[in-house]
Amino acid sequence: MAGDTRSGCEINQLAPVVGSSEIEIAAAPQVAWDVLTAIGRWPSWNPAVTSVSFEGEIGPGSAFRWKAGPGTIASTIQDVEPLRRIAWTGTSFGIKAIHVHIFEPRDGGTLVTTEESYDGVVARLLRGRLQKVLDSTLESELRHLTTEAERREHSE
Repeated sequence: MAGDTRSGCEINQLAPVVGSSEIEIAAAPQVAWDVLTAIGRWPSWNPAVTSVSFEGEIGPGSAFRWKAGPGTIASTIQDVEPLRRIAWTGTSFGIKAIHVHIFEPRDGGTLVTTEESYDGVVARLLRGRLQKVLDSTLESELRHLTTEAERREHSE
């Protein structure tokens, strides 16, 4: 998908639940990147995220807690390539998730690819249900990211 932008932390392709989605955003990579990496502001543009606790800078080892759906997720940023890639791990309800976003300049806009894997006993037991949730969540997140990035791009 992303060619030479892959490095560092990757999703677990062998996990019981694996999903990916991509979208073209009519906004510069800097704008799309700024929206996604302002983690504390996720609830302002992504209705699935109801709260976030994050302080400090975006970088490997930075931790944050956030609430989406019924659970609170404890996440740690694993890998950052500014304007190109960010990856974090997270745990909730015994599910170990790895989430990667890749940003590529494309015709004056940005192609954003998101990939995520769920591993652990709960992911194996509820594989079918969690796969549907993950697929829907990734697509929804990218739609909301697009709306906010394009709003910012056109309001400046």
